[in-house]
Amino acid sequence: MMKAKFIFTILFYLFLSGNISAQNWQQITTVEDVCTAYPERMKTMLQTLNLDFPGLEKVKQSYQNNDIPQACKNLLEYYKNGNTAQYLRREQPPVSQKTTTLADSIIQDIYTFQLVTDKVPRLADGHLNWDYTGPEEDIEWAWALNRHYPVSYLLPEYYKTGNPKYARYIDLFIKDWIMESLPYPGVKSNTAMWRGLEIAARVKTWANVFYGFINTDFISPATQLLILSSLPEHEHYARNFHAQGNWLTMEISGLATVATAWPEFKKSKEWLDYSIATMTESLREQVYPDGAQTELTTHYHRVALNNFHLFYTICKRANITLPKYFTGQIENMWNYLAYILRPDGNALLNNDADLDYDRELVIKAAEEYGRKDWQYVATNGKSGVKPKNGPSNIFLWAGHFISRSDYGADAHWSFFDIGPWGSGHQHNDKLHISISAFGRDLLVDAGRFAYRGETAKKFRGYATGSQGHNVILMDGKGQAPGPRLADEPLSEKYFKITPEFDYAWNSFDQFNDLEGKGKHTRTLFYVRGNFWVVVDRVETDRPRKIETLWHWHPDCVVQEGTSGIVSTKNERGNLKIIPVEYKNWKIDLIKGQEKPEIQGWYSKLYNKYEPNVTSIYSTKIDSDETFVWLLVPSEKEAPEMIAKVLSKNDKEIKLEVENKAKGNWKITIPFSNSKNAQLKFSHN
Repeated sequence: MMKAKFIFTILFYLFLSGNISAQNWQQITTVEDVCTAYPERMKTMLQTLNLDFPGLEKVKQSYQNNDIPQACKNLLEYYKNGNTAQYLRREQPPVSQKTTTLADSIIQDIYTFQLVTDKVPRLADGHLNWDYTGPEEDIEWAWALNRHYPVSYLLPEYYKTGNPKYARYIDLFIKDWIMESLPYPGVKSNTAMWRGLEIAARVKTWANVFYGFINTDFISPATQLLILSSLPEHEHYARNFHAQGNWLTMEISGLATVATAWPEFKKSKEWLDYSIATMTESLREQVYPDGAQTELTTHYHRVALNNFHLFYTICKRANITLPKYFTGQIENMWNYLAYILRPDGNALLNNDADLDYDRELVIKAAEEYGRKDWQYVATNGKSGVKPKNGPSNIFLWAGHFISRSDYGADAHWSFFDIGPWGSGHQHNDKLHISISAFGRDLLVDAGRFAYRGETAKKFRGYATGSQGHNVILMDGKGQAPGPRLADEPLSEKYFKITPEFDYAWNSFDQFNDLEGKGKHTRTLFYVRGNFWVVVDRVETDRPRKIETLWHWHPDCVVQEGTSGIVSTKNERGNLKIIPVEYKNWKIDLIKGQEKPEIQGWYSKLYNKYEPNVTSIYSTKIDSDETFVWLLVPSEKEAPEMIAKVLSKNDKEIKLEVENKAKGNWKITIPFSNSKNAQLKFSHN
């Protein structure tokens, strides 16, 4: 008898401490259950609330009577019948047994993060293994799990079907995480469970669940109370251990979400005031006056913009007015995203970006801000108002130079990177050029591949290195990191945009482990609606091997012709690269190479990659040399073009380009002075 009593006592205290058996933790559903399992936690949660907040009178009375369960019941009744966070409260769909493939996979603990699918194992006590890093042992996978992405994916499926089993899975998922997260460590962390980005993502998801299901019995009272008990811990972390830069925008928007969605907490106003001051200062620090986020990576620009815009929306819903600088800079960030948009609706694939489709985002922003010029760009001129400037644009702080023939779906489009390295997620790719035309990507950036796991081990160096970009290598050496930030905008000497042509240039002289001195100056000259001329000026103190890289989109059929010409033979949308006059090129077309080094691979999405053709032009030089490239786009077969150098010196080069069907262009391309850039055209 004594032995049985002893075992019961041990089990009881294990239950109280959170070490609950698989059967018991899933059966904690009622207020009484959670108050029995976590009595001190529930009491502490009530202490974090402002019990003098209007509507909490019954909660306060029960708390003062030391009736914690009744106080918790009164608290949930307050939320059920209150007006807090009206924008998060959802009308419930009709109950049904409808299913979806995605939802049925999720409720079997099968998740897909970053294109990688796996089933998360459960521990002996029935809890998910929250540290599970997926089949490729990538911590990014575990972070996605702890961000509650499965809940984010499952919520729309529930509202689509009205199937209660999807809602109940969400209940167990959140309950599982909170129980397994205890105790809150209260220190800066990089673990799967406790890191700033995951904290911010979770609380945003919890807000949708808490209020979206507030008038249902799908989310149990126990889970609701566990959420409320965990929110102050999440906010303590976000307030005290948040990062800087782009991460800060995500983390602080989480802090603001809690402050406005749950204003009953004692520190809600403090959290909100801190959020406004911190986000405004962060906007000053990480967004250039031209609207570009300083990482200069379009994927993370969009992440930052989403979070700054979310913060604006959060404050707007709470009737809080933000400084004019804040709202003005958000508009500038949208302006950047609109004017770099490619004709096919995708954003730049540069640095650690994916090939993000941004057309619908820009159209929606155009409606919100009344910017019909953005609408015109995003719809290829089908609606909106044609911009007064353009069609080409330069962002002077970012150093992102966008050339276009027009705004149509078949327009020529190019990106020339003449800016700083970037404050994060950088690639060593200054002076890189990307080109698309006639609805097709032609010259591309290699992409980001992955940060961790087997894909990263194999491809990460290629992704970040110069060898994955359309630049030059000196003696096989790629670029070293450049200046992280711009101290001032580019002056007019670096660019010129006229109705007939675009001109831009910059240089780079820091190459990894290069013996002696070497400098690369690249100039881009775009004759609107016709062709690009690229001039590469190499200055060196000794003989060098020079390799010029041109990476083609995987869908391109690439072939080598005569006289060093490399071109595509696509059904529609083509480009011909013509080296002008210089004859000493050795040309290699490399596709899907792994040894002796990685070359000829392309990644448009994280963890997704495929082989593509890279044209490598190699030569040896004894001293300074200038290389000229004529890049001719065409819908079908390229027109016959003849180019010759009229003169060159250490300041400029003069060319003549002839298209027998159109006419003759005489072009003056200075290496470093936009004022002297000239174009004269005569019809044949």
